[in-house]
Amino acid sequence: MSVREPAVAGQFYPRDAEALGATVTACMTDAPKFAVTPKAMVAPHAGYVYSGPVAGTAYATLKPLAKRIRRVVLLGPAHRVALRGFAVASDDAFATPLGDVPVDWPALAPVLRMDEVRVADEAFAGEHSLEVHPPFLQMVLEDFSLVPILVGEASPEQVERLVAALWGGPETLIVVSSDLSHCHDYDTARKFDSAACGAVEKLRPDLLKDHQACGRWPIKGLLRRARALDLRATTLDLRNSGDTAGPRDRVVGYASCVFEYGGLARLTDEHRGRLLNVAMEAIAHELEGKGPYRIDLAEIERPLLAMRATFVTLKLDGKLRGCVGSLVPNAPLTADVAQNACKSAFADRRFSRLTQDEFKRAQIGISILSTPRALGFTTEAELVAQLRPDRDGVILEEGDRRGTFLPQVWETIPKSPDFLARLKTKAGLDANHWSDKIRAWRFASESFSNGWVMVTALLPLL
Repeated sequence: MSVREPAVAGQFYPRDAEALGATVTACMTDAPKFAVTPKAMVAPHAGYVYSGPVAGTAYATLKPLAKRIRRVVLLGPAHRVALRGFAVASDDAFATPLGDVPVDWPALAPVLRMDEVRVADEAFAGEHSLEVHPPFLQMVLEDFSLVPILVGEASPEQVERLVAALWGGPETLIVVSSDLSHCHDYDTARKFDSAACGAVEKLRPDLLKDHQACGRWPIKGLLRRARALDLRATTLDLRNSGDTAGPRDRVVGYASCVFEYGGLARLTDEHRGRLLNVAMEAIAHELEGKGPYRIDLAEIERPLLAMRATFVTLKLDGKLRGCVGSLVPNAPLTADVAQNACKSAFADRRFSRLTQDEFKRAQIGISILSTPRALGFTTEAELVAQLRPDRDGVILEEGDRRGTFLPQVWETIPKSPDFLARLKTKAGLDANHWSDKIRAWRFASESFSNGWVMVTALLPLL
C-alpha cells in the first residue's frame, strides 16, 4: 500500500502525536459553540498557530456528526505547481502523526473519467493546503476515508460538476481549504475578508475576487452547487494572523464558513430571541421619535451578521398588519431585520402607520429566506403541479409586476391553484391571467415569532 507521508509536520503543526492531538483539541475546545449541521465547509490551511483556532471553530461543529460522516471530500488550491483542472495523488492513504487516513478510491472512480482530472503526484509534493486538515478530522470523526483533490485553474462550472459527482448523502462532508487575503495591512485585510465572506453567504461566486481567497476556484464551484441545492452559508469565525499570532502590518485572512441545507437550517432559540428583540427595539425607537435606529454590529455574534434576506410580519388580533422584506441578501441579518421591522410597521402602503397602542398588542414574525430558485414550466398546470404546500415560498413575476408569498401563507390558502391565483392578484394581475412571460421562483424560510418565543422575559434587549 502506498502512503503519502506528511510534508509540513513539524512546521505547520506538531510532529509529535501527543502534542498534535493536544493542539487540535485546544483549537476546538476553545471555539465558540454553534448549533449547525454542515454538509460542506470552508476552512483555512495556514500553520496552526495562525489559523488553527479559526479552523477549530468549523471542525468543532462536526462533533454531533462524528458517527454519521464516513467520507470527506477535501478540495484545496495547488500552491507549488501550475495546474489546470484537478489533480489526484496515486497514494492509498495520507499519513499524519495521528495515523493513516485511507483514500476512498471507489468514490474517486467517477471523477477520474473526467477530462479535467488526472493523477499527478508532483502536484502534491510539499503541498500543505490539504495536509493540515486531516488531523482535525481524525480528532473529531470516528471512522472516515478521504477524497483528496488539488484544484488548479478551473471554471466554477467545472468545479461544480466535480463536486456534484462526489456530493453523496449525509455520510459525505465537503471541505474546501482556503485562506483569504494575503499580505495586506490589518484594516485592509478586514475589508477584503469581510467582502469575501459576504460573497460566500450570498452564494455569489461572481462577487469573490481573485485577491480575496487562494482557494477561490474550489469555493466558486461550491457556491454554485450550494445555490443549486438551496444551501445556506454562515460565517462562524473571521479573523486574520494579526488577531492570532502575527504582526498587523502584513496579515493573512482566515474564515470558517459552514453550509447547511436551507430547509433544515435553524438559528438557536437565543439567536431567534435576539432578532425579535431587535425588531421590537427598532419599532419602539421610531415610535418614540428617537430618529433612525442604529445597531453596533461589532457587538453582534457572527451568525447574526450573516448576509441574509428577511421578511418581518406584523399581526394584530391574528390579522395581517404589515409585511415587508427583501428577496435577496443585501445587509447583515440583524440590520436587515431592524430595517424591515420599521418598514413593516410604518411603510407598508396597505396599512396606516403602526400606533403605540397597536405595538403593545402586535405579534412580530421574522422569516429568513433561502436563495430563490427558478421554476421551469411552460403552462400554468405545470407550475401548479410543482408547488409544494406548506413548504414553498413563491415569487411570481411578469414584466414589472411581482408578488411574493411566504410559506406560511399556505396556512390560509392550502390549495395550490388558489395559492397561485391569489399570488397573481397580489402581483397586480388578474387571477385567471396567464402568459408565457410569467416567471416564478421558490424558496424556503426559517420563520418564528414572539407569539411563542418569550423574548423580553428571557433575554435583555440589545
